[in-house]
Parts: sequence; C-alpha cells; structure tokens
Amino acid sequence: MKKRHFTSALALILLAGGPLLAAEKTLRIGIEPAYPPFASKTSDGRIVGFDHDIGNALCAQMKVNCVWVEGEFDGLIPSLKVKKIDMALSSMTINEDRRRSVDFTRKYYFTSSRLVMKAGAVVDDQYASLKGKTVGVQRATTTDRYASEVFEPMGIAVKRYANNEEIYRDLAVGRLDAIFADTLPLNDFLGMPRGKGYAFVGPELKDPKYVGEGAGIAVRKGNTELVSALNAAIDGIRASGEYQKISQQYFKSDIYD
Repeated sequence: MKKRHFTSALALILLAGGPLLAAEKTLRIGIEPAYPPFASKTSDGRIVGFDHDIGNALCAQMKVNCVWVEGEFDGLIPSLKVKKIDMALSSMTINEDRRRSVDFTRKYYFTSSRLVMKAGAVVDDQYASLKGKTVGVQRATTTDRYASEVFEPMGIAVKRYANNEEIYRDLAVGRLDAIFADTLPLNDFLGMPRGKGYAFVGPELKDPKYVGEGAGIAVRKGNTELVSALNAAIDGIRASGEYQKISQQYFKSDIYD
C-alpha cells in the first residue's frame, strides 16, 4: 500500500500534458445528479448525496481542488475519453466490459440489484412470471445488461431511461410494471412517500458477472497516477473514519462490503 504522505505527490497529475502545483491542480469530476441517495440536486441547484460527499472528501485527502461536472450516466465514459472530465464518480460498477474503455480505482462501496413492484406481487426466482410485463432500467448500467441478456429473451419488455428519477415517474403513472435497479437506491425510494405501496420482489441479484466488484471511480485508460492517488485517498478516508461518518448520514448499515 502507498504511504499516505505520497498522496500529495501523486496529486501532481496531468490535466493537459504538464504537472501543476497541487495548489493549482483542479480535477473535473463527472456525476449524474439524479440517483438519490448517491447524487441529487436541491431546490437551489446544489448537488448533494453520498457520491458527492465522498468525492469532496477524496479531494480534500489528496489536497486538490475539484469541480463537479453534471452529465447523464451513459455519457460519463465518453466524456472521459474526450477529456471533458478527469474522473467519473457516479456509482459506476466495476466490470470487465467497462474496463475495456476505462481504468478503475478499487471499490468504494458495493450493492446488489433487485426488482421493485406493487406490494403483494410475487415473482419466481427464474422471473417467468414477468413474461409480458414491462420493466424499467437505466441505460448503460449493469441492470440494463442483465435485462438485455436475461429478461428480453424471456419475453419481458424492457424500457430504458436516462436515470432512475424518470423510471420512478413512469412507475407512478402505470407505464411500468416493475423497476430493476441497484438495491441501495431502491431502498431509498421505498423509504419515501412516493415509494409507498411498492416492495422488493423476486431474488436478489449478486452474480459478479452483472453486479461486478462494487462501485469504483473511472479514469482514462493509462492514468495510473490518478488511480494510485485515488486508491490511497480511499484508504485514507476509511482509516480516518471520514468514510464511515459520511456513510452513516445516508445508510443504516455498512455498504462497503
């Protein structure tokens, strides 16, 4: 493991070809602010949530300035590739498919995936009872991949959305029979007034082929310095207790493992 004092040196990472002093360094962080409790916007336009707080804590640990760049989830990796952002911190699951396009830090949390439907609905472990129904998923996510490979061949209709907020709205007006998404944000949804009358149904998806290794921070291919700096910072905020302090504001249990 890298020693913590090395983090400041690693903060002298390249933005556009040359090293900058840490005081002058600015990292652009891509985020989709429509994924509560990880990221959302207040009425006055501020980004809030677990991902946002973790990102700010990591920047403080690395002693670098950071700016947040909003974008839709399926545009974050393309934005990395064309250097509009330096990293994507937006609950992005680490998996082999994405690793072909970007490099990842180690995980900073883990979640499974589940279905939500009207309370009282029953779904078997093989999802056969969903045939002919319509399930909403977020585009370019691991749940989208599972829906493409498993649901659609079974005759389950899949409707894709830019973000979970759009899915929740269509569920409320009856355009969808179910949502298939990560368990943690769905827990948040079910705990709110708009989630009243809905419940988890069917099996919990934990297959590493789809849920990967957990959520990581994506950076451009080959930027090993930034990956190392971020990994050291993740270790740093966990060792100091800052990670746990942030997590407890949003979750009742440990989401790291």
